[in-house]
Parts: sequence; C-alpha cells; structure tokens
Amino acid sequence: MAVLSPRARRLVTASAFLPLVLAGCSTPAAPGRSADAVTVGDQWVKAADSGMSAGFGELRNTGAEAVTVVAASSPAAGRLELHEVVPDAEGAMIMRPKDGGFTIPAGGALTLRPGGDHLMFMELGAPLRTGSTTEVVLTFADGSSTTFSAQVRDFAGAQEEYAPGHGA
Repeated sequence: MAVLSPRARRLVTASAFLPLVLAGCSTPAAPGRSADAVTVGDQWVKAADSGMSAGFGELRNTGAEAVTVVAASSPAAGRLELHEVVPDAEGAMIMRPKDGGFTIPAGGALTLRPGGDHLMFMELGAPLRTGSTTEVVLTFADGSSTTFSAQVRDFAGAQEEYAPGHGA
C-alpha cells in the first residue's frame, strides 16, 4: 500500500468532497431546457452595407412555462443586443436595449418586428446582402441556446433613433 504525503492526502480528501460541494451549489434540475420548447419562424434580417442591422421573426414557446431570451449572437456582427422600441419623454420613438430580455409566455409567441422588439446587429463584420443567410444563436435564462438561420431581406422602414445609454 502506498503512503501518501500530507499534501496528497489533502488533495484526495478535497476531491472526494468536491462533488458534494458542487451539488449543494446547483439549482434544481428544470423539467426541460428552454431551448427545446422554442421554435423560430419567419426569421429574417434587414440588408445593410455596414454599421447596424436588425433581425425579426416569431419566437413560439411550446412549453408549459414562460421562457426568457437573455442574449443573442451571430457571426455577422461583433455583438447583438435585444432591443425594444418605445416613446421617449417627447414622444419620439427610440430603440434601446430591452431590460430583462424577451419573455415568451407559456404556450404563446413573441413577434420580433420592425418598430417593436427585435435583435439589433451591431458592428457588422461584412455587408448583409439580400438573399444571403446568417446564423443567429439565442441564449435563454436557463443557459440553454438554440441556433437558426435567417434570410437577409431588403427593408426600408424602421428608422427609429437609437438610445444606447438606456439602463447604463
């Protein structure tokens, strides 16, 4: 039988208790992943040469509990933000980051549309050309994610002002 040094004994003891410590820190298992309950339909992204663009579509929750999209990403943009369009103090429509993300009700849907909630593509790496597609990843509050492809389309509307300082 090998004799362990005091340091080795401490490491063995610590490694034996690590799963118990981690189990005590975890949250109860969810009945299902949010990503498994959400489908994306009629998804598209506004064509743009540079700067910013926006993504739209319908997020449908087939689950029995509300789910929340907390982040998004795409290889087409340096960053994506979840945005809403609301009136400012003077009544002009502005777009700004959506506090708390997008909540999709149980058994319901959330429409991402021009002039409303949408995905804001920022710091475009290359032009988004009509007819091409780009991938988008949605991340949910439970840490799960789903990926979908969105077609790039021409669209001249939704020229709201951007209010980047909201919530900062």
